[in-house]
Amino acid sequence: MGVLEGKTVLVTGGGNGIGKECALLAAREGANVVVNDLGGGLTDAGSDSGDAGPAEQVAQEIRDAGGQAVSNSDSVTDYKAVEGMIEQAKDEFGGLHSIMNPAGILRDGMFHKMSEEDWKAVIDVHLHGTFNVTRASVNHFRDQEDGAYVLFTSTTGLIGNIGQANYGAAKLGIASLSRIIAMEGERKNVRSNVIAPFAWTRMIASIPVKDEAGRERVERMKNGMRADQVAQLAITLAADKAKNVSGQIFSVRGNEVILFDQPRPVKSVARLEGWTPETLLEQGLPSMQGSFMDLGATTTVFPYEPI
Repeated sequence: MGVLEGKTVLVTGGGNGIGKECALLAAREGANVVVNDLGGGLTDAGSDSGDAGPAEQVAQEIRDAGGQAVSNSDSVTDYKAVEGMIEQAKDEFGGLHSIMNPAGILRDGMFHKMSEEDWKAVIDVHLHGTFNVTRASVNHFRDQEDGAYVLFTSTTGLIGNIGQANYGAAKLGIASLSRIIAMEGERKNVRSNVIAPFAWTRMIASIPVKDEAGRERVERMKNGMRADQVAQLAITLAADKAKNVSGQIFSVRGNEVILFDQPRPVKSVARLEGWTPETLLEQGLPSMQGSFMDLGATTTVFPYEPI
């Protein structure tokens, strides 16, 4: 008997990569699955229905293996369409118990060159899309006093990465949204956690490789950090046996599962007579400098080979 036996799960971005692996594993663990995927490329962000192919292929693969699944090709950027996904789950399977949302796009570029269009497109899919799927379903979860969100952030948001200001801003926003959903949902057994995945996917493959170090990182991801490894944690967090886990930030890096800390004060300075710009420059900031965070990217935090 699987850990999601009798549950219904909606997976957005379920046609490829992490989403596909989440959908397949959820089904193997006993869940009914609504597989959503717009079917577009990595830079598509429209609100119209897309190509039903990827989502239907995954749904058919689940059915061929003896599971229960239906497909949906609407965009997470369209709130009404997302409401339709929720109703589709209820109509097809009689309910909904968990949502996983690895759906996403990239429009990378240095911030001083970033267009308003590229900024808005990424925010719309990632942050607004996450709002749509959570807001459209949260009252259903609260009413039944049972619901689990497995949302997807990124180390680009948690740590930072050059050339991805739009993506990082959206992904850090998702981490904050998840925590507040968890806080507000605690008394109604509505849980929310986020995963910052390391995995070789279409999104990662689209990032340009500019030097030998970059090529080495790509090879490590291809060989040692897979989408199916991320799916193991995603399905775990949706299970009833994980009901005591909420408001947390995880990462999956190969066979390593990482729990991130969350922003808390690390140092304070006080001056009884109050601060002025001069005294802050002379005393306040220098006394804190040893506790400043450096400007290193994700590779400086995880410099070792995946386990």
